[in-house]
Amino acid sequence: MKKKIQLLASGISLVDSAWGGFYRGGTYLMIGAHKTGKTLLSLQYAKESAEQKELCLYFTSKRPKDLIIQAASIDIDLQELMNQNRIIVVRVAPPADISNVPDVDSYLAEYLNNIVTVVEQYQPSKIVFDELTPFVGFQNINFLQDTFLKDIEAIEDFGITSLFILGEPATHFAEQIIDALSSYGTGIIYLRNGVLTDKDYHGGKMTIFPNIGHTQGKFTSDYVIEPNRGVITTEKSAATFPIQSVSDIPGPGSVVAPKGRKYTSLVDIDTAEVPIPHSNYYDINDFNLLLNNQIALYKSTGQIFTILSFRLDAEAERKRLLTIGQLQNAVRLSTDRKDKICILANNVVVLITREENQKEIKSLISKIKTNLPGNSPEFIKSVIPYISVYAVKVDENVHNANDVLKLLVGSESQEKNKLGL
Repeated sequence: MKKKIQLLASGISLVDSAWGGFYRGGTYLMIGAHKTGKTLLSLQYAKESAEQKELCLYFTSKRPKDLIIQAASIDIDLQELMNQNRIIVVRVAPPADISNVPDVDSYLAEYLNNIVTVVEQYQPSKIVFDELTPFVGFQNINFLQDTFLKDIEAIEDFGITSLFILGEPATHFAEQIIDALSSYGTGIIYLRNGVLTDKDYHGGKMTIFPNIGHTQGKFTSDYVIEPNRGVITTEKSAATFPIQSVSDIPGPGSVVAPKGRKYTSLVDIDTAEVPIPHSNYYDINDFNLLLNNQIALYKSTGQIFTILSFRLDAEAERKRLLTIGQLQNAVRLSTDRKDKICILANNVVVLITREENQKEIKSLISKIKTNLPGNSPEFIKSVIPYISVYAVKVDENVHNANDVLKLLVGSESQEKNKLGL
């Protein structure tokens, strides 16, 4: 069944007040000169993504340390968000001197294609590329368009919302490049430098242009860059538009028209959330090894540990209420980074290398409820009957990981150990 396109808060005040946010799965470009606040805005976008409990992949040529300092200037604790795996910073080196490269366009195309490779690896919900300018100096603009379109189609197929940062064009040819890329954007954010006469802080003009959807239209606002607050728009007239409500269930992405046709409007498509890779997520073979080691430690020292399994009824996925990937993400966000997570059929299995009492387990369950993709009472009420929680008690009768996993998948044992969400 088709769903209504979802709008998500972007962390960019003019966009959120005038448009209600970005379309999930849209491709947005931000264009501006040096020192107009592009990086600060992109950090606000990444922070907003983290607050929505979604993974943001942040491509940058800056040193991570410098980016952390820049984020701190507007009161964003980027280091903590990185530690939580809410934001993953990927450092990219701009192309070296390409004057001696025989085929410059093919060389640059490889750089752009590598974006898709990294996105496929991490499968985020949002990406930022700050900035794209050094990678789009193609000699053949048609080839650039084809390459960029192919790449954003691949990214949008994952339902990922993208924000690409570009420097203000300094030449006529650079303008043609920007125009070529902008034609495929869902919307454009343009920043003009300047200092507001009635403010002590640096600022300028921000204009947002819709290419697709966003029928509210084009808006312009003054903005200022304030320490500890970030980029703040000051035009009140644009802020009269309410932020549109969004579904509690993560919504669809967008599609692009085939080559030769104009970029079409976003359409309603169904997408299932994919498990988000995480440093404490293990495949079944590695998880078995860790579990066997923990059992051996228990046998030799008596150190007790905890195994929890969160089972999702297949009916929940058939009814499109919740996917195993979404449940995995909720568990990932709720557990400690030292805990080990594995997917076993329709179970999210967690190895906690310490003993957990009933009170601690109930606290963990409460956190998982909070981190589900929707937090409205109606959503929680509709989903909870399809999630079961099981605790496996390890004793002298357990000899290896297979014994534990059999307890998890055996219906009789599960009913015996069921805790209830």
